Amino acid sequence: MKNKILLLTSLLLTSTTVLAEPTYRLFVTNEKDDTLSVINSRTNTIETTIKIGQRPRGIGLSPDQTVLYVAISEDNAIAVVDVNTLKVIKTLDAGDDPETFDVNPINGHLVVSNEDDGEAIFLDPKSAVKLSAVKVGIEPEGVAVSPTGKYALVTSESSNMVHIIETANYQPVAHLVVGARPRGLAFNSNGSLAYATSEIGNEVAIIDMETFKVIKKSGIDVENSKPMDIKVSPDDKMLYITTGRGNSVAFLDAETLVLKANVPVGKRVWGIEVSKDGTKLYTADGVDGTVSVVDTAKQERIKSIQVGAFPWGVALDD
Repeated sequence: MKNKILLLTSLLLTSTTVLAEPTYRLFVTNEKDDTLSVINSRTNTIETTIKIGQRPRGIGLSPDQTVLYVAISEDNAIAVVDVNTLKVIKTLDAGDDPETFDVNPINGHLVVSNEDDGEAIFLDPKSAVKLSAVKVGIEPEGVAVSPTGKYALVTSESSNMVHIIETANYQPVAHLVVGARPRGLAFNSNGSLAYATSEIGNEVAIIDMETFKVIKKSGIDVENSKPMDIKVSPDDKMLYITTGRGNSVAFLDAETLVLKANVPVGKRVWGIEVSKDGTKLYTADGVDGTVSVVDTAKQERIKSIQVGAFPWGVALDD
């Protein structure tokens, strides 16, 4: 019995990621001037701007939040940045034109969409080893890994599909047809549901992760809406969707997909991030060159921060 208890304790300890002290920095990729803006999220002021590589887009933190990953697509690489020193530690070969990626929250591996190759690349950032390359559809874009780390989802823009890949063996288990030009992906907190936005189809779909079926979809009743990125509120009740040329963030009920609010932000809004406590949203407003700060309770923009040229992705270390 004692040995069983010791084994269980050991397993619990090894499976738990210890988070570093947060820097409360908001990181923003600026696609057209090859920079990374660093913002103090408590004061909403720029700390510094870093040259990061050619055409930075996708962005995300390691599970322990000690390093930041940035897809520098024209360098065919992922830059690895220390979140405290803000120094580029190394770059990882990520294949041709890495667009976006997500980080497996369990093992820290990256799942990268390679637009030119039509592949999802599984990459171990510590060893810099490419673990697998999985063929998906034409022009893969969005990526999301489930909270359990079991599944990776990838959208293929020109194939109008969401691909579901099992991360243990790198095998696709489903290819789901969704609305035209799918972009963003997100999971609810326990990974039972996933959500996919479609830019040209102007819709969001709900995917049941037990049956691998689309169980609901709905258009977004916002003028000029071209849905892009998506986040789920920490309580799983609300979806936050950037509307691209709609220049707003749509607040949708996560169960019914009914539009609850539409919050104007900057022009050509793309990436979005939500704070861990769910009180703030941050959006990358491409044409305006700004980051908008949105109060989720008031459902209004409370700050606009000037950053670099054509901001694309955002990540918050909180």
